[in-house]
Amino acid sequence: MRAMRAAGAAAAVLLAAVSLAGCGHDGSPGGPAPAGATAAVPTAPAATGPGPTPSAPPATRATATAPGSARPTADPSTERLLRVTRSGGFAGRTRTLLVNGDGSWTLLGGQDEDLRKGRLAPAELEDLRTALREADFAHLPRTATADPPVYDGFTYSFVHGGFEVAADQTALPPALSRVLAALPGFDSA
Repeated sequence: MRAMRAAGAAAAVLLAAVSLAGCGHDGSPGGPAPAGATAAVPTAPAATGPGPTPSAPPATRATATAPGSARPTADPSTERLLRVTRSGGFAGRTRTLLVNGDGSWTLLGGQDEDLRKGRLAPAELEDLRTALREADFAHLPRTATADPPVYDGFTYSFVHGGFEVAADQTALPPALSRVLAALPGFDSA
């Protein structure tokens, strides 16, 4: 009986360690891939079917309750609008762009170091929101891979609205290309 308890406790500790190891910079599952990674992997348990992988929506902090409403409103500066990770390329670098609902953004390097920060202008933020709406993440393929593969190309992973989709640079659906065009970019300078 004592051996069974010890085995159960060891399994619980192992499960907790594995769960925590999968958390990213912002506490979301998966986080940016390590430097040199060439493919994005969905963070949800193995799912089947053509749809995108649902991911947990980002945590938001309730700041106020609108008059006449029982539902608290989220602080747009902490609401995560989009997370895009670009990995691969000739140098094998990983960059993650985090965009908040108020248009503020942070570019992270492979070790989650802040490379640069900024804020989208109101018109740029509206362009991004329009591109995200038109992309319709719920109906995008979960993964889009190049055929034949481009070994030194980039792979992108997009997380928005509770969905994660990944695509090779040469296989990006047009809707995701429009989202990328609305972003500030992945260069550190």
